[in-house]
Amino acid sequence: MEEWTRVAVDAMGGDNAPHEIVKGAVEAVQANEKIQVFLVGQEEVVKRELAAYTYDKERLIPVNATEVIETGEPPVHAIRRKKDSSIVVGEKMVREGKADAFVSAGSTGAVLVGGQLVVGRIRGIERTPIATLIPTTQGVSLLIDSGANVDARSSHLVQFARMGSLYMEHVVGISKPRVALVNVGLEEEKGNALVKETYPILKECQDIHFIGNIEAREIPNGYADVIVCEAFTGNVILKLYEGTAGALVGMIKESLMSSLRSKIGALLIKPALKKTLKKLDASEYGGAPLLGLNGLVVKTHGSSKAKEIKNSILQCVTFQEQRITEKIQSILEIDR
Repeated sequence: MEEWTRVAVDAMGGDNAPHEIVKGAVEAVQANEKIQVFLVGQEEVVKRELAAYTYDKERLIPVNATEVIETGEPPVHAIRRKKDSSIVVGEKMVREGKADAFVSAGSTGAVLVGGQLVVGRIRGIERTPIATLIPTTQGVSLLIDSGANVDARSSHLVQFARMGSLYMEHVVGISKPRVALVNVGLEEEKGNALVKETYPILKECQDIHFIGNIEAREIPNGYADVIVCEAFTGNVILKLYEGTAGALVGMIKESLMSSLRSKIGALLIKPALKKTLKKLDASEYGGAPLLGLNGLVVKTHGSSKAKEIKNSILQCVTFQEQRITEKIQSILEIDR
């Protein structure tokens, strides 16, 4: 048997579960022969969805989990009470070495708490951030932390910067990724107490290419490859990014359909426009990994459809092949 990347997928999590989750898993297995997927959820429901597809039964396997954690449930309580939920069962598979990664579009809080309590942090990692790829005019940048730690210390941000740099180099393939700290100005002395304390520490880090502060308006221009901040700021940036992209796409479509002349023009520019709009499509980039855990956990949008689920599963192959968890462990060993 060839070496597979084994991915446990939460079949019950998200607004479009289980239909779109199962469809995305089938498409991922069809797209890459190196993947084996475990669809974790209520077995009869999953099997009923799978009945519509032809697939390799050795590489796409239902795993029974009788409970479902709903979005509105308190995360810690849900993880501790619902031991047979699709999130807990899937993350246990990672902890026990039965799967290399876990992908979920379910409750963000439950996935985060489960990552900490079930999978566990790498020894020496203080906090596990969510690392989200966002489109820029230069390609993509990594926003870290985009949602896990709304209150952070300077030591946390330094670890985020180092883990994010490793991710961009080895998963995305950017040599010497440029690391920047989100601030309200470019000057070192600007900002709140957290960024003022973090800046000089990042400047002294020998294993990253720190380029200083970055203002939010420059993020879309791709001036940095790794954008470092605490999760309150990061989540505001991410949500504004997504909302602005959606509004722009809607305005462009409305303008192009506003008259006969514009409709003719739309036909002429359609190929180029389609290529550009594809770059703004979040589903193209897969999910956001939680970095710093003893295994890979990937959180996708709650509204994810098959395409994003498929891409989230596929990105696990690169993560596993590049041994990102081991590389993060190695930078901590250097510090000891």
